[in-house]
Amino acid sequence: MDRRAFLTTLSGGLLAAPLAAEAQSKVARIGFLYHGSRQSSLDTGRYNAFVQGMRELGYVEGTNVIIEARFADGKFERLPALAAELVRLRMDVIVATGTATYRALQYATTTIPVVITVTIDPVSDGFAASLARPGGNMTGLSLSAADLGPKLLELLKAAVPKLSRVPCWCSRGTRRIPRSWNGSCPPRKRSTLRSCWRRPARYRRLSASSP
Repeated sequence: MDRRAFLTTLSGGLLAAPLAAEAQSKVARIGFLYHGSRQSSLDTGRYNAFVQGMRELGYVEGTNVIIEARFADGKFERLPALAAELVRLRMDVIVATGTATYRALQYATTTIPVVITVTIDPVSDGFAASLARPGGNMTGLSLSAADLGPKLLELLKAAVPKLSRVPCWCSRGTRRIPRSWNGSCPPRKRSTLRSCWRRPARYRRLSASSP
């Protein structure tokens, strides 16, 4: 599924519930908080897909919905202030993208519903009590697959019986390795290497130096 289809589905599935409770005569107020720039959200189709998804739900900007969009322009230190601004504006719901953005909103409000577009492990990150019962005011989509990491390690160990060290490359935003991965290794062989990279050149150096 491409990003546009993904976000359209997100709008239809997750935003319908909070907004359905609002009287149709009321103008809904939705916040959109993004860690990047406005242009990058347009280039990737994220913002356009979000607006289109709302339109398909019957919410047309300027008619029965007001969208307050805020962009940090890649400056993560701006996120807390932007999150606080959306809270002061009394949004009915806030849509967000990126772990740092979710964290800023988590600190900013415990009452306004926050829709997480996608996250790796919301439970370990503290955004949800559990996948079945998130609790709190945050909901959304997760890529978490608790069984996947250990199963991949099992397959690697089956192919390479003497395997004891596994490199894991990740971006800074997803640098935490789920605890369940290491849990599948015998204690004496539990050694998962982690390297964080931000630029392709860094990735190439890591690839060349991996055992």
